[in-house]
Amino acid sequence: MEESHSIELSRIIDEFNLETLYLPDLPENILVSCSRVNRPGLQMAGFYDHYEPARLQIIGIVEHKYLEQLSSEERFKRLDDFFRSRPVGVIVTSSIQLGSYTEELADKYGVPLMRTTLRTSEFMAALISYLNVQLGPRMTRHGVLVEVYGEGVLLLGDSGVGKSETAIELLKRGHRLIADDAVEITKVSATTLVGRAPEIIRHYVELRGIGIVDVRRLFGMGSVKDSEKIDLVINLEPWQEGKMYDRLGLDDQHTEILGINVPSIVIPVSHGRNISVVIEVAAMNNRQKKMGYNTAEEFNKRLMDSMTR
Repeated sequence: MEESHSIELSRIIDEFNLETLYLPDLPENILVSCSRVNRPGLQMAGFYDHYEPARLQIIGIVEHKYLEQLSSEERFKRLDDFFRSRPVGVIVTSSIQLGSYTEELADKYGVPLMRTTLRTSEFMAALISYLNVQLGPRMTRHGVLVEVYGEGVLLLGDSGVGKSETAIELLKRGHRLIADDAVEITKVSATTLVGRAPEIIRHYVELRGIGIVDVRRLFGMGSVKDSEKIDLVINLEPWQEGKMYDRLGLDDQHTEILGINVPSIVIPVSHGRNISVVIEVAAMNNRQKKMGYNTAEEFNKRLMDSMTR
């Protein structure tokens, strides 16, 4: 199930080193819950249909030049109408000076007003990327997330199947842990999922019979990572006698997470199988597929050509 989140305005101010021109309250008490932003050019022209005040509003050089062409009375009226809509926050880019009356209107309607030295396009790109990570649709899945050869691999399976033990073995082989037991998954774009661990259990692994293990202290800083894109889902399940498992890899399987289909495979677990090595091969094979080479299809093509001859 998706979870809704908010972020304190203070975190945005600190992240982008914003100059605060006016704040109606402590920035820690002002919450932003919409990951989209808006340039209010149409609003300055008086069009407020389909306008979302929950978005952060970005005033750049174009909006500033438009307002400068208006008479002082009309300019004040347009800005008064804009601030009366009470947006969650207004950020002026390129160190633009809008005039003292702008700060007075922000004070009058209780609208946070900030400024940045960055140009509009580069600031918006960075802000949207940041908000997508912080506020994108998210959910928490029971599993383990590791980075294997640069691929984010999400291990799923019932409790006791060996996910944490496999993660430890992968760490010993030089790979990195992102999350154990609970993985917070965020949809940061239409095609991208990013996973991270809840703050309280970050860098920890639970091993039955031993207890909680601090991975960062045992294996070093190079063994952990705060977040990672999810490239492959591996479902671990106990080996079932008589069940037909994929032998060639021709059938592409996917697991849907937050509306995105992620490539997935099923790996049966049994005594004597080195699951960490199998996962390494699966990660490399998935990366090879993304680079345009599918071993199963190539082998099938050679097989069919041989049969034809």
